[in-house]
Amino acid sequence: MKIFAISDLHLSGLSDKPMDVFGSGWENHFEKIKEDWQNRVSDDDIVLIAGDISWGTTLEEGLYDLQSLKGLKGKKIFTRGNHDFWWNGITKLRRAAPDESFYFLQNDCVKFGNVIICGSRGWTCPGSVDYTENDERLYKREAERFKLCFSEAEKIREEGDKLIVMIHYPPFSPKSPDTYFTEMFENNRADKVVFGHIHGATYFPFRTEKNAIEYVLTSCDKVGFTLQRIL
Repeated sequence: MKIFAISDLHLSGLSDKPMDVFGSGWENHFEKIKEDWQNRVSDDDIVLIAGDISWGTTLEEGLYDLQSLKGLKGKKIFTRGNHDFWWNGITKLRRAAPDESFYFLQNDCVKFGNVIICGSRGWTCPGSVDYTENDERLYKREAERFKLCFSEAEKIREEGDKLIVMIHYPPFSPKSPDTYFTEMFENNRADKVVFGHIHGATYFPFRTEKNAIEYVLTSCDKVGFTLQRIL
């Protein structure tokens, strides 16, 4: 079983938001992702998708875009991004999943073999540009949600299990290298953290190790519209 990750697909099947307005590299970007996916992923593998899946604003629009992933190999694990407005009600979403290969995480976790995957959206961290009191409130709220994730993970974790964390927002920044998120990841012995949200020329290392945890940036345009191998 191999584990891959990618994020920020920004699919727009029923929304008029083509991504190539952000540059020629985005032309047919999903076709590039699908080709790489089908060439590298087997049915026994896992693909993590850390948010900003669809531009849809209703569940119907989001599900339309999820259908684009239905024929792709492997188990697909999703967490919500800041643009996933269609993601509204986790129970309803899970019932509407295109098939059994789709898993949606919201403040909880799932286990495959000796690998536990948990996730939540996260939020902008202190030290970011234009950080506000509202950001601070949401940052603290998301930290509480990760406490729920790790509480669930602890119930099923056994000796030797790997713990992978999915978060849409970067869990730290150059100005704020230590956050509630990184502290929790370390205290709960996470092995890998995958995140996205970052686009354009903004600098952030693609892979970096911090206190024995590997952090992997998976925004699709930042990684050449290819899946990143996690395990």
